[in-house]
Amino acid sequence: MLYIGIDLGTSAIKLLLMDQAGKICNIVSKEYPLYFPHPGWSEQNPYDWYDQMIAGIRELTADCDRSAVAGISFGGQMHGLVVLDEQDQVIRPAILWNDGRTEKETNYLNEVIGKKELSRYTANIAFAGFTAPKILWLKANEPENFAKICKIMLPKDYLAYRLSGSFCTDYSDASGMLLLDVEHRCWSQEMLDICGIRKAQLPKLYESYEVVGSLKADVAAQLGLPETVKIVAGAGDNAAAAVGTGTVGDGRCNISLGTSGTIFISSKSFRVDDNNALHSFAHADGNYHLMGCMLSAASCNKWWMDEILKTAEYAKEQEGITKLGENTVFYLPYLMGERSPHNDPRARATFTGMTMDTTREDMTQAVLEGVAFGLRDSLEVARSLGIRIDRTKICGGGAKSPLWKKIIANVMNLKVDVIESEEGPGYGGAILAAVGCGEYASVEAAAEKLVKVIDTVEPDPELAEKYEKQYQKFRKIYPALKDVFGMLAEA
Repeated sequence: MLYIGIDLGTSAIKLLLMDQAGKICNIVSKEYPLYFPHPGWSEQNPYDWYDQMIAGIRELTADCDRSAVAGISFGGQMHGLVVLDEQDQVIRPAILWNDGRTEKETNYLNEVIGKKELSRYTANIAFAGFTAPKILWLKANEPENFAKICKIMLPKDYLAYRLSGSFCTDYSDASGMLLLDVEHRCWSQEMLDICGIRKAQLPKLYESYEVVGSLKADVAAQLGLPETVKIVAGAGDNAAAAVGTGTVGDGRCNISLGTSGTIFISSKSFRVDDNNALHSFAHADGNYHLMGCMLSAASCNKWWMDEILKTAEYAKEQEGITKLGENTVFYLPYLMGERSPHNDPRARATFTGMTMDTTREDMTQAVLEGVAFGLRDSLEVARSLGIRIDRTKICGGGAKSPLWKKIIANVMNLKVDVIESEEGPGYGGAILAAVGCGEYASVEAAAEKLVKVIDTVEPDPELAEKYEKQYQKFRKIYPALKDVFGMLAEA
């Protein structure tokens, strides 16, 4: 049998076709526009997602036996607000995870409702990118649109709805809405009351590997697929990527160097850190996870290469970097503010420590190191909870750089396992589809069989010691500049 995993990203939708043995048969990617109608805003048209998904599935399955396709599942960009009216029409463009318009609403939730109360209701505090602040923003700024809302959903769930007619979401993605009681895996009535919405406006909750429906007859005919194709709930992109890297069960770790960066720690028990610096979410394997999320990771390197150095030769720019652990230049990777662990939308990227001797290579190295140090901040929070991690998987576009993997291994002082497939959310989605269709007994059993480690980058004790000293310097820079960032935001 064949299984389709759909990774609904911020810049493109990537579709992956996998057979029952885990072999990737085909991959297709389709891009769509991203809109910035005001500074700090970020939106997309859900119809674009759907159109490109349909075109992508057709192309993906063009050369296979379409009757062998058994299931479709998803990994999707999290936190986005998609709202539909009574006629199932999209009311307004989706407000995305990296949209920063909700500072006022986020402050209201954290300071008036209170972080302690939010943590009690949802296991998390409010971040500008979460869904609940977006709902409050819509209520205050577009009341006519708020009044039309019949269904509230997340980006990937819009695709599942169009394919199956099932108004659904999964626990991992719902965890990032600030509407879910994560510990008890149900909607928080307190949060619904705060946002002024009804439970009927929210989707039915499923585990990520559960079947939510089958392909609608008209869509099946359009795609040339059987109506028996099962639609499986899927997961938020980071949870799906964790499945795709085998980061399931207890005490396993995955680092993602994508547009955003994450450190993801799977757990069979529910945990929350005292300051809510890490997200405490449900996991796609039916358990829980802790996650630190930085808003700009590989996008920092892309910005530096594309906009500043004006080059597409990413690998060539890294060739001259040889003095690891000795850089006098430090980079704060906060191009779009920061989530974990600072929760500061006003934070900004900076270079610190340049002299007349500073070279192009020093600056490039600082960007790579700054992202690693930022991820280390979240690792330190996990360690403060008594979690002991000695190795991690790695995925995302940045993971293709041998130098960056070496920096990560030594900054974190962790063994970094490289897996055979670096397809992350798409591969995880296909695995979830296979589990939902009964190909494997559980997500853990599927990951154990399908995810293969092909290389390990070991930290060097001497270099790790150098980076420990560098990290202790780095962690003092943001607190020293925090008030400056606030002042600049008010100017």
